[in-house]
Amino acid sequence: MTSPISPRAEHAVALASEAGRRLGLRAGEPRVLHDVFSVLVHLAPHPVVVRVPALAVGSPTELAEKQRRELAVAGWLADTGARVVGPSPLVPREPVVAGETSMTFWEFVTEVDPLRDILDDPAAVEERFTEQTGWTAELHAALAGYPGDLPVLSPLVPAIGEGLAALRRDPQQLTTADLDRAEREYAAVEDLVADFPAFFPDARLQPVHGDAPFYNLLRTPDGHRFGDFEDVTLGPVEWDLAGTGPRAIEAYEQAGGARVDRGLLGVMEGARMLQVLSALSVVPKVPELGPMLAPMVEQWRARTPLTLERRM
Repeated sequence: MTSPISPRAEHAVALASEAGRRLGLRAGEPRVLHDVFSVLVHLAPHPVVVRVPALAVGSPTELAEKQRRELAVAGWLADTGARVVGPSPLVPREPVVAGETSMTFWEFVTEVDPLRDILDDPAAVEERFTEQTGWTAELHAALAGYPGDLPVLSPLVPAIGEGLAALRRDPQQLTTADLDRAEREYAAVEDLVADFPAFFPDARLQPVHGDAPFYNLLRTPDGHRFGDFEDVTLGPVEWDLAGTGPRAIEAYEQAGGARVDRGLLGVMEGARMLQVLSALSVVPKVPELGPMLAPMVEQWRARTPLTLERRM
C-alpha cells in the first residue's frame, strides 16, 4: 500500500510533472523521494529527480540565483569526475519556473544502505558520520579548484537575520531573552561575514559544500556521491565540519584534509546552532519541525554565547 503524501508534496509533484513535460519528459510515474525543506520528485520512468523548494527564503530572483550557483558548482564537479550527484543531462542546466517557484533537475541514482535504516542506533550513526566526514576531505580538494565566484558564508547572512525577524513576530519556543541573545550573536556573524580576515587572518577561504556534506551524501552501488549543493559558498572548511565531533575531525585530517583550526571550528559550530535556531521560523509551515528542533534549542541555550574579537 502506498503511503499518503502531504498536500505540500502533492503540489510539488504537480509542479515537477508540469515542468518535466515542458522539457519533453513523460513524467508518467512520478514519486516522492523526500519531503522536508524541499520535495524531491523522481520523474519515473526517466532517471531524473526534481528538487522543488518547499520553504524557499527570499525572492524568486534570489532563489533562482542560488539555484544557478548550485547547478554551476555541481555541474562543474560532475564534469571533472568528482563523486557528486550531478545535474540531469536530459535538460538544460538552468532553474525551471513552474507555478510560483523555480526548481532544478538532477540525475537519479540508486541508494543503498540508507541512513534512515540506522537512525535508531546512535553508535552506528556516529560511525557512519565519522567515515563520511573523512570522505569530505576528497570533496574539499575537488571544490578548491572551482573557478567561479561565490559569496562568503551565504547560508548565514542574511538568512539568519530574516528568520530572527520572523521569530520576533511569532517566537515559537523562544523567550524575549533568547531573541535578544540571538540578535547579538547574529550581529557578530554579520561582522564576520563582512570582513572574515579581520577575525581569522590565517584562515583560508575556499568553495565549500555549505550544508553538512557528511550528511548530504548517498551510498550507491558504485560508491558514495555528495549531493544537495544548494548552500554552496565560500568559507573555511570548518563550516562544513561543524557538529561532526572529535573522531570525525580526526578522520578528516587523516584522510588528507586541511588541518582543522579548533577555535574557528567552535565559532562555526556556534554559527550553525544560530542557524538551527532561526529555522524555528518555518515551524508554522512545517509543524513537525518543532519537536525536532526543541533539543537543539536547549543545546544552544547551554552554549556560551557566540562572540568575536577582531585580530586585525
